[in-house]
Parts: sequence; C-alpha cells; structure tokens
Amino acid sequence: MARLTRVALALLAALALVLTGCARTPTPTPTAPSAPSGPAKVTIGLTYIPDIQFAPFYVAAEDGIFTENGLDATLRHHGAQEGLFTALVAGQEQYVIAGGDELVQARAEGMDLVAIGQYYHAYPVVLIVPDASAVQSAADLAGLRVGIPGRFGESWFGLKAALHEAGLTESDVEVVEIGYTAQAALTTSQVDAVVGFANNDLVQFGLAGIPTRAVPLAAGDVPLVSIVLATTKANLDANPETARKVARSMVAGIEKVVAEPASAIEAGRDHIPTLDEAGAAASAKATLEATLPLWRASGRPTGEMDEQAWADMVAFMRSAGLITADVAAGDAMTNDAVG
Repeated sequence: MARLTRVALALLAALALVLTGCARTPTPTPTAPSAPSGPAKVTIGLTYIPDIQFAPFYVAAEDGIFTENGLDATLRHHGAQEGLFTALVAGQEQYVIAGGDELVQARAEGMDLVAIGQYYHAYPVVLIVPDASAVQSAADLAGLRVGIPGRFGESWFGLKAALHEAGLTESDVEVVEIGYTAQAALTTSQVDAVVGFANNDLVQFGLAGIPTRAVPLAAGDVPLVSIVLATTKANLDANPETARKVARSMVAGIEKVVAEPASAIEAGRDHIPTLDEAGAAASAKATLEATLPLWRASGRPTGEMDEQAWADMVAFMRSAGLITADVAAGDAMTNDAVG
C-alpha cells in the first residue's frame, strides 16, 4: 500500500512537471527594426516654361531648403499643351502652382483641389495700353477693343473683374482673342488695350522699347485671389506633414529671394536653359524686379491666405458666370500648412 502510494506520488510529480512546461509563457516573436522613413518624395508642378518667376522654388532646390525640410523634391515644368491640373489629379504631381481663381473654377467642375499656401500676395494682371492712350481706368474701355489670349485663365478672369468694377459688361467692349501676340496686336493697332501680367507682358513691352503703361483692373482690391500652392484634398489628408514641409519650403524660398534677389538669378541658372543667352539675364532681372512686389505685397511673405477674400472671389465668379456651381471657400483653401 505504501509502495503504491509512493509510485502514485512520483507519477503525479512527473505529470506536474509536464504541465508546468506546457504552461510556460511563450517567448515573444522578435520584430524587425523599422527602416528609416527618409525624405518624402514629391513632385511640384511649375507652369509653364522655366522662368525666373519660379525663383523661390529654384532657390529652395539649390540652397538645400527642400532637403533641410526632409523633402526629396522634383520640380516639373508643364508642357505648353498640358492642362493646369492634369498631372496633379493623375498623381504625376503632388503639388502645383496655379491661380486661386483657376483652382476655384476647377473645384466647381468637380476637381477636389485645395490651396495650402499663397505664392503671390497681389493679383498680377493689369490692363496694358500705349503710353499715349486716353485710357486711365477700366471705365475708359467702353467702346474699345481689348485683346486677351483667350477666354480662359487669369487674363480672362482679370478682364471680367475690370469690367465688373467699372460697371461695364462684356457687350460694352469688343473682346479680341489674340493668343500670345500682345506686342504685335497692340503695336499694329489691332486692339486698343491688352490684358497681361505686370511681371511678364508689361516687362517684355519695356524690354522691346515699346512705350506702354499699366492700368489697374480696379481702383481697390480685385475680387480674385492670385497664385497659390495647390494640392488635392486626398493628398493633403494622407500626407499633412509633407504638405507643411512643401509649403514652408516655398515660403522660405520666397523670403530668400526677397531678401537677396541676386540669389534668384544664380539658382535659376541650373533650371532655366536659356538664361545664359544674350540678353536673357537682363530680361530675367527685369522680370524678377517686377515680381518682387507681388511676393511682398502684404509685407513679410507668410504664405497665409484670407478666407474672406476667397469667399468674395467665389461670389464674384458665380455672379460673373465664371463658375456655375457653388464652392465653399473653407473647402478650397486652408492655412494649416503655413500656420
């Protein structure tokens, strides 16, 4: 009896050891160390041909601003026939420079775009007339022929704003679509005025020795928002920190160009193939000087946008027939990336 008891106890002890072994806490499976994320790869669309007007981006690339902000940035100039937002919505670009008014028009047509930073702080479009012209304000356009590249983009929006501010309608003037022949059209009297950019068309008239002057679109603020940095809402939602890095790099590039304009010309040499041609540097310098006021119109460049200005623009564009659907200003822009 005692022997059986001893045997039984031994068997129980052995069984206990087996069960204890089965109940051991499993050894955690080792996890592979996470790989460093590295710089965020982005492609930024610049429209259209390489030009000193894009100097802040050239400076951001050449001076290492993109790299310092953790970006691997590619600057991409669009082809002449390429749509403004085509590459963006196709995912070939993540960011693009475009007019705020152009963005609103695209949103009204169903593109889910959003502005994340102000590039120009003043609207760049003006009326250009011969120096001897009697036109002193947009109201003086009544009965005259006005040349525009076409019924699209900022020149067209600018003319509509000028007529609106002057109390005129399109039927009060003769709108002539002249393509990109402003100099020829004005100097041969095909038109009495052209709509163009203060930092491009007007500069080219001056460099060509053609006496012209700029007439503002309006006596006060133009109800349009100028050039912005834009992306898609999907990209912004998925990559908010990258969007901040891109927007802040842009602002840093603007600050550098405004503070040291000569840096723009040097940085541009690696991006503008024609800059070493005869007269090209002088032309670039003249364009740069005309662009500086657009960057610093509100004082120190910050990239911040005015939501009320966007709301006013949407209201104007709707009333002028430039868009046929409502666009919420708060959906079309955000200051989160620069704030």
